[in-house]
Amino acid sequence: MGQPHDPPSVPAPVGNYTQGLEVPAGSRLLFVSGQIPVRVDGTVPSDFEGQCHAAWDNLLAVLASAGMGPEHLVKVTTYLTGRDQAEVNGRVRRERLGAVRPALTVVIAQTFSAEWLLEIEAVAAV
Repeated sequence: MGQPHDPPSVPAPVGNYTQGLEVPAGSRLLFVSGQIPVRVDGTVPSDFEGQCHAAWDNLLAVLASAGMGPEHLVKVTTYLTGRDQAEVNGRVRRERLGAVRPALTVVIAQTFSAEWLLEIEAVAAV
């Protein structure tokens, strides 16, 4: 979705994302609140990879409820609680998004609950 902008005057993206993604005029936008790694039954996976999958499951379910899929993502912001989580986070994101390259930000931050090791928010357009 949209026109990627990766000018040669800025560092090349290191990962599966684009430096900028232009959304065409008249697009329908969906702003997805931060999705936490809590399953619908209230459980939280104990390991980081499981939490990544749970947060992505929730995000993709919100997209689906709007008639959208991962291919409609234009911006993803991921909040991690530790730098050591970056490799697993990137791998899970690439597994979930495939060839989709949204604009991307990853921030190291404290989550609302100490049990949550990440939170993912997004913007999608169609």
